[in-house]
Amino acid sequence: MFVSDIRKEFYDVLLNQRVLLLVAFDVDALCACKILQSLFHCDHIQYTLVPVAGWQDLETSFLEHKEQFKYHVLINCGANVDLLEALQPDEDAVFFICDSHRPVDVINVYNDTQIKLLIKQDDDLGIPAYDDLFRDDEDEDSEDTGNESEGSEPTGKRRRLDEVTMERRIDRRRQRREWEERRREILFEYEQYEYHGTSSGMIIFELAWIMSKDSNDMLWWAIVGLTDQWVHDKITHMKYVTDVGIVQRHVSRHNHRNEDEENTLSIDCMRISFDFDLRLALYHHWSLYESMCNSNYTYANLKLWSIQGLKRLQEFLAEMGLPLNQVRQKFNSMDISLKDNLQEMIEESASKFGMKDIRVQTFSVHFGFKNKFLASDIVYSAASLLENIERDDGNKDFIEALDSLSRNNLGKLQQGLELAKQQLRAIHQTVASCICTNLIISHGPFLYCYLQEGTPDVKIYSKPICLKLFCKHLLKCFVRSTKNKRCKVLPLVMAAPMDLQKGTVIVIGIPPETESSDKKNFFGKAFEKAAESTSSRTLHDQFDSSIIELKSEDRSKFLDALISLLS
Repeated sequence: MFVSDIRKEFYDVLLNQRVLLLVAFDVDALCACKILQSLFHCDHIQYTLVPVAGWQDLETSFLEHKEQFKYHVLINCGANVDLLEALQPDEDAVFFICDSHRPVDVINVYNDTQIKLLIKQDDDLGIPAYDDLFRDDEDEDSEDTGNESEGSEPTGKRRRLDEVTMERRIDRRRQRREWEERRREILFEYEQYEYHGTSSGMIIFELAWIMSKDSNDMLWWAIVGLTDQWVHDKITHMKYVTDVGIVQRHVSRHNHRNEDEENTLSIDCMRISFDFDLRLALYHHWSLYESMCNSNYTYANLKLWSIQGLKRLQEFLAEMGLPLNQVRQKFNSMDISLKDNLQEMIEESASKFGMKDIRVQTFSVHFGFKNKFLASDIVYSAASLLENIERDDGNKDFIEALDSLSRNNLGKLQQGLELAKQQLRAIHQTVASCICTNLIISHGPFLYCYLQEGTPDVKIYSKPICLKLFCKHLLKCFVRSTKNKRCKVLPLVMAAPMDLQKGTVIVIGIPPETESSDKKNFFGKAFEKAAESTSSRTLHDQFDSSIIELKSEDRSKFLDALISLLS
């Protein structure tokens, strides 16, 4: 059931209790976890933190710890399946679920005792009514047995009564069949699309604010959680702008300074400010040229995978009057007079090259007088540390990414930024390779691309966050490059090597790249049905149901089933 008073029904219940904290592998979940950890430290609440990469991890971790804990908090996992069916917990176990995955499973919504949902009900949830999904047949059964027990009636009358009872029973069975058919339709309509709601970081920050325990650090983590949803294209632009407006009020409240106070700030202070900044990845920590070549927005709009596109980039820089020796050196080393007017210069010239919305609403943070970071910088850094293929140790990667969010761990953050640059370079090199060698083919109702084993940097695409980012970038660039109008509105299915020893591939489906896209993904249900109808050996372990693991030899029959299903 939904928690209406998050302080009374969630936080106050956990006071003086031991809590098991199960946190998914994504940046928004890390941010919500950081805020919750700070609150727990304030009130001396004992907790055990367990990172969970998928459903198998969640079940294993729960079984390991279930004897020690009554209260469990799940962050960005658990809302979109029947959790009690999946985990089979004891009757006194209570689960608090803060999850941005939608749709929320209806059993979780209507369970009053063990499932407590920390989810904003003003999100457009569209949950079916209780009576459309559940009905009680005990009354009907008792009515039938009641009629049968009247055995003392004369034979003729009893025969007539039997006929009436039989008719009633047939009528009730017909009504039940109709009701079940309608229930299936309602559930299919409700569950067919997967999408994301309000960021978990924002939900937990709201709890801190209600309790008057919110701080600038917590606010920054909430901003990073929201920016994660925008960077990884999980929410619509309208939803992002709306949530930015909510956060902006808190930023004004926490970072208000009188003019005469400006000079009294300590050297290690933290200031958050609202900005209209450039849609260029990591440009404060890179050269402007490298950032333009590896940001999805400029890469797709200028078609930088082609020689013609690179010429357009040179024209763009010339239009702004930026010398090549300036744009190719580190941003921090650029001429101050150029840096001061850079955003206005870029915005003015970008509109002539079809990039009218090159600036976007975002937030930046200053740690003291030296370090300035955009919220998107932190997202790229934390995501690359989470999926660090150099070490490939899930729990250590999780802790490193979590540590990098603290402002006293700037070394870890810088390490993450370097990893993120490597990832973005690799992604755009692979995008160029796929487009130039025509690896993306039209498979009827969807586009399909398969990355062969041996493709440079193919290992990073076995990780879900990186794979999803790559697919979004690839589809956007393909739509810009193709002349086929039909292909421009098709979704994309991508397969990449996952585990060579097991002989598996990772398969992901993403919705079409259109201006009015509502970011709803229908591939989760489609993958399930295709696997079922062909008996393909699949593993649906990710919390995003549109990402699955599939045996390599079952790939062709699985795709054939998917084509016939979506045609």
